[in-house]
Amino acid sequence: MSYAVIQPPFTLKFREMSDHELGEYRRWFLGTISERLNELQHAVTSSSGLENWLPDRSPSSLDALGHWLAQQVETRPRTADELARVKERGTFDIDVSGDELTNKTFSLAMDVGMYLAETLLQHYPKLEWDQPLDDKKFADFGQMVLRGFGRVPLNPVRIAVNFCYGVATGKQSGKRLKEIYDYWSRLAAGAGGVVKAR
Repeated sequence: MSYAVIQPPFTLKFREMSDHELGEYRRWFLGTISERLNELQHAVTSSSGLENWLPDRSPSSLDALGHWLAQQVETRPRTADELARVKERGTFDIDVSGDELTNKTFSLAMDVGMYLAETLLQHYPKLEWDQPLDDKKFADFGQMVLRGFGRVPLNPVRIAVNFCYGVATGKQSGKRLKEIYDYWSRLAAGAGGVVKAR
C-alpha cells in the first residue's frame, strides 16, 4: 500500500503551544482535510477487495473503512522513556502496555478521524468544527473537535486513535467504527441536528 504519513508542522503538545501556534494548527488542520481524505481514499482503494470503495461520506462507507483500518493497525515496543512518561501521567498504579502504535497507524487514525467527522458534518449541518481554548486542563484543549451534540464535543481523531488502541489490544474489531458513528449520530439528532438528504 502506498501511503504518505501525515506530517503536522507542530509538536502537537497542545498545552505547550502559544496562542499563535494554536491558531496556525487550526488553519493547518482544516486546510489539510481534503488532501488527507484523498490520501486515505488512495490507501484504501489500493487494498485488495476495496478497489471500489468511495469516500462518499455515507454511513455505510464506514463499515468497510473500519474493517480496513483494523487490518492496518501496527504497534512497536515503547521505549523506557515512553513507559516512564505514561506511568508518570497516570493517577493510579496500573499496568502500562509495552507497545505503542506506529507513526503510520497514528496517521491513518488521524485521516479516519477526519473522515468520520466529515461524514457526520455531511448529515448533520448544525455540527461545526471548534477548538477549545478556555481550559488547559480540558482533555481536548487546542485540538479540533465537533460541536453540536449537546454538552460533550466529539474529538474524532482521539476516537479513531482509541479505536486503534482497542484493535491492538484485541478489545475492538472493525465494526466498531460504524458503531461510533451511530452513537454520535443519535446524539446529533437528539440535540436538534438536521439530517441532510443522502
